[in-house]
Amino acid sequence: MSEHDEQALLFALLARYEQKYPILHWIHAIPNGSYFHGHWGTIRKAINEGLTKGVWDVFVPVAVDDKVGLYIEMKFGSNKPTDDQESFREAVGEAYAWEVCYTGEEAARAIGEYLGIEDLKAVQA
Repeated sequence: MSEHDEQALLFALLARYEQKYPILHWIHAIPNGSYFHGHWGTIRKAINEGLTKGVWDVFVPVAVDDKVGLYIEMKFGSNKPTDDQESFREAVGEAYAWEVCYTGEEAARAIGEYLGIEDLKAVQA
């Protein structure tokens, strides 16, 4: 398994419930540098289009209570958020909810907690 595998699992889990909870369709990944390693032409194009180092991996664009959305940073193993990712969190601030997740299931449950979707709160792969 890898961070990529866990994030792909998250979106597979969300797809299971999308028909019942259509808002899940709008949850999206934000590509970052890890997707472009070694492909300098693609990296340059992505930077020109607004790729920003440190932006978190997944965004839930739904306002809940006093939060205007949820950012999720996927990590694997013993990895922690980078300095750039911490800087992004600090700069964007408390208007958003924030979760660091190590598995697709954990991320799905965090989304379930945030959105109040019981099916996701107890999700198993």
